[in-house]
Formats: sequence, structure tokens, C-alpha cells
Amino acid sequence: MNNHYFSEIILLLIFMKNKYVDFISDEHFLDCVANLHKAYLKAKNNITKKNFYTNKVDTIKLTFDAKFNDIDEESLIQAEILRQIDKSINNSIGTFHEQILGGIKGFEIGNLSGYDIKAKDNTLFADIKNKHNTMNSSSAEALFQKLSKYADENKKSKCYWVQVLAKSSFCELWKGEINGKEYSHSRVYKISGDQFYALLSGKENALFQLYKNLPIAVKDYLNSVEKNKSVKENSALDEIKVETETSKRTILDQITFENYSYYLGFDKL
Repeated sequence: MNNHYFSEIILLLIFMKNKYVDFISDEHFLDCVANLHKAYLKAKNNITKKNFYTNKVDTIKLTFDAKFNDIDEESLIQAEILRQIDKSINNSIGTFHEQILGGIKGFEIGNLSGYDIKAKDNTLFADIKNKHNTMNSSSAEALFQKLSKYADENKKSKCYWVQVLAKSSFCELWKGEINGKEYSHSRVYKISGDQFYALLSGKENALFQLYKNLPIAVKDYLNSVEKNKSVKENSALDEIKVETETSKRTILDQITFENYSYYLGFDKL
């Protein structure tokens, strides 16, 4: 190998960049995508009729939905099943952000330790919420007290309530009235997702990098895994339709009967 060619290879390696983002490895990024994909599959496979009925189906609302939105019953129930799947997935999106951020050098995820992300040298602790409006006042009070406790126990630390999807871009001391009590701490902050990504990564556009390259990473991941044809997606609607063949009820009446037959008069359906 001549010296010129060798020098070109060295320069290539020096300037070689990650394919996706420049604050975590491609391998870690794809691992996080894989974990979220598993959560999607689990959520879709988990909607049997039994699970669909767990929280009681509001068939009065569904009746309005069908009539006012001009939707046939089968499409309506499929949409309701997808809504339940989406609700389950929302929790996993928060976990995805935790795992991504935990791959940044110097930081780690909490693994049920009470915090979601911490600096390995205990100078930072954070609780991550995917949206700004996911807590009631009691939950907010409990979170402030928890972060204050971390700050008091770790004198050099800063503690953050992270809102991945916030109403603005900010990083500020968290202070104010919660449940009629004034709360403040010199090292407890609230911060938007973009600024928290920037804080941990040292890259001002880190969250934007994630957003722009996510479709590429997901495509690469899906191309790398075999399609599992044995995976059976939600079976709830099929199970309900089988019951209607015997009972001769409409789909909505069948769901209502199976959820509320113990209510006065509903056993007549």
C-alpha cells in the first residue's frame, strides 16, 4: 500500500461521520428503534376481545360517532382498537427518548431507579414526560418533591422536568404554586425537549437531527429484519364478529351486551 493511498484512508476514517446523528452511535440508534418496534408489535398483538373490554367500551359515544361521522360499525370499532393501541404506544415513545438520551456519553437511563436519566457523575437527574400536559397537580407536586430530594442529596447536581413536546423552547427554574403551596429550588428546572437534547449532547440541533434522520433509520431497521408472517395483529374485531354470527346482533349491540348485560334491560339485546 503506497503512502498516498494510506493517507487517504486515514483522512476518510478521521472525517467519517455517523449515518444518522452525531451524538450517539448508529448501533445505539438502531437498537432504540428496534425496541420501539417491539413495543408496537406487542401493542397490536395484545388487543384481543378480552383486552379490548378491559376498561369498558363506551358504546353510547360510539353510537354518536357512527351516526354523526357516517362511519360503518366495523370501521368504527377498528378505529377504536387503533386508538387503544396508540394510547399504549404513547408510553413507549417516552421510553424511546430515555433510551436515545441514555446513549449519550456520560449519561445513563434510570432503569426503575426513580429518575429517567442521570449523569454518571451525579451532576444531573431528569424525569422525562413526552408531553407538557401529562400530569395533574398532585403528580406535579410529587415530581417537584422528588427532584428537590435528588438536588438536596447531590449538592452539585441540577435536576430537570423534561417536556419533550413543550409549548415553547425553554430552560428555566421550576417555581410556582402547586396545590396551593409555593414551590421553588435553586437547582430544580423545567426544560423543553429540544433544549434538553442540546444540553446532554452539546449539539444545539440534536433533536432536529433525530427528527430528520428518524425515517432513514427506521427504513434501514425494517430492511434488516425479516417480516414475521406468523405475527397476528389484533383479533378483537374478528372475535366480536364471530359472536354476531350466532347472536344476530349488530356489532355495537354485541359489544354493548358483552359489556353491560348486567345493566337493567340490557339483557334483552
